[in-house]
Amino acid sequence: MEKIEESSPLRITPTVQALSFALRGKRPNTPGAHSSRGPGDADKSGGEPADKLWFKESSAKNLRNRDFLSPTTMLNTLYADGQVPPTVMSRVLSLRGGGVLPLAGAEVMGEGLRLRVDRAASFGAVLAGGASEYMKPSVQRQGRVVINCPALHPRPSGPSPATLTLGQLRTVLVADHTGALLRRQGLTVSYCPVLPEGGDVMAFLHTLGVDWPTVPASWSGAQREEKVQEALAGSPYREEDEPGQRRGGGGSRGGEEEEEEEEEQQGGREKDGALRVNLKRVFQEEGLAGYDPSLGTCTVQRDSVSHLAQLEHAAADCKETMATVLHVMSCQDEFRQQQIAMLWRASGATHTQRHVVCGPVKTPGTNLTAEQYLQLRRGQMKDASEMKYGDQVEGRTWDDIIRVMTSATIRFELLSTVHTSPVTLDLQREGGVSTKGPRGGVFVMYNCARLHTLFDSYERGVEKGLYPEIPEASQLDFSALKEEGEWILLFNYLIPFSELLDQSGQSLDCEGGGARVNIKTEQVCKFLVALSKDFSSYYNRVHVLGEPLPHLFNQMLCRLRMLRALTDLYHSALGTLHLPPIRQL
Repeated sequence: MEKIEESSPLRITPTVQALSFALRGKRPNTPGAHSSRGPGDADKSGGEPADKLWFKESSAKNLRNRDFLSPTTMLNTLYADGQVPPTVMSRVLSLRGGGVLPLAGAEVMGEGLRLRVDRAASFGAVLAGGASEYMKPSVQRQGRVVINCPALHPRPSGPSPATLTLGQLRTVLVADHTGALLRRQGLTVSYCPVLPEGGDVMAFLHTLGVDWPTVPASWSGAQREEKVQEALAGSPYREEDEPGQRRGGGGSRGGEEEEEEEEEQQGGREKDGALRVNLKRVFQEEGLAGYDPSLGTCTVQRDSVSHLAQLEHAAADCKETMATVLHVMSCQDEFRQQQIAMLWRASGATHTQRHVVCGPVKTPGTNLTAEQYLQLRRGQMKDASEMKYGDQVEGRTWDDIIRVMTSATIRFELLSTVHTSPVTLDLQREGGVSTKGPRGGVFVMYNCARLHTLFDSYERGVEKGLYPEIPEASQLDFSALKEEGEWILLFNYLIPFSELLDQSGQSLDCEGGGARVNIKTEQVCKFLVALSKDFSSYYNRVHVLGEPLPHLFNQMLCRLRMLRALTDLYHSALGTLHLPPIRQL
């Protein structure tokens, strides 16, 4: 269930939808109704989807003469010879409210109908309230999500940094980032499994900024395990063993997985009264799509019961009768996790279960554990910092900087790729990280630090009486922001960010896609890298703090107000990655 905010900040999707209604001569039935559907949804009256009629421009070249374009091919489907009637043009330009960007003008050219946004009015609208409305999702959701990370479950012993693979580390970071995104949207998020506090794996995760729930080392889930065992014993899907019956499913698994399964089956045969559950009947009879058809009869092992007990613990305090459970796993663990999901269902759990499957992490020429990977990147980060800053690199402050920069490097390396695709790391290349150049996390953190340095310089100028304080937006003339880089930062980043945050929750709403779900966890990293490239280009070209002359102050203060909003944007986006900003480099 969505609760739409009462305020109407400028939004790209409502603008595109309203433009499409205006171009077709159709209007929403109620004010703001155009914001209730996705950008690709077709109008109920027929015709092209909204995202086919209009395109938002993003390149510097195209933004010099237009902000939105309705291509000639689309105009030809609506009007004879593609000629837009004056009444339609007037209707387009008269659009107001409901998150629609203020419009300045339109013209039909060879490529189609060009539309220009009133840029000064847009700057004023976005920056008037400090842009806080643009740092959060456009909708707030209600509900409960349990994020389960199989890599952190004991199998049979608990995880450790020395045994955690890079593929498993990727799933932990995807789970951590997904939880942060969903919490931003108002959802209540809990994590599974809980880990013993003070352990090596918690210290390792803390170094990477992962905030995972812990319990005292003396904590025991024995009671819950007993209840799970009883529920499976009474399950309608329980089966008695028959001679020659296959007990563990099959399918596309590697030799190591089959060997582990055979060991489990042998352990089960050694025990009198071993529980066996027909997993195929579970998903067939309950109409659950997307599960491996080779799932067969599974012998219930102790580690499976422990896993289910942890899931019960994570979902126990759900006030809602139903929660969405996201199992975040590597592709190697997918079959095993499907078994766990169906066992939980067989025990009586009714929560919606979705699977976030992560591709492998490849390291040609070497094979490192997660712990060794962290040590390698930390050493490279320290070497790069010493090469640039020399003897300054010492003490607690620099230790913290190197820790955060190392975490940023690892997170961007493992999260910038679509989670279903493989990641290839070149760990043998000399100088694996750099403090300059558009190469992921370090580059992003460096540009965030440049903003803090800029404002430190400005504050010192204010203290010396060189510059005035930044006034309220109503006292500034934003028509002074004429640099193309300024409009790019507003139009491509500040305005669209809230809609980017919406996308993880929208993925959960998708029905009919089977067990798997794509959370689009790569988008924040890609957004930050693109933002940093455009900001760096602008910052290198424009001298923000000019001469302390009164006739230059308006433009300088407008720029500072925009860059302060950009600083907040960096902090908001980095917060979903649990990366604190570096204030000085």
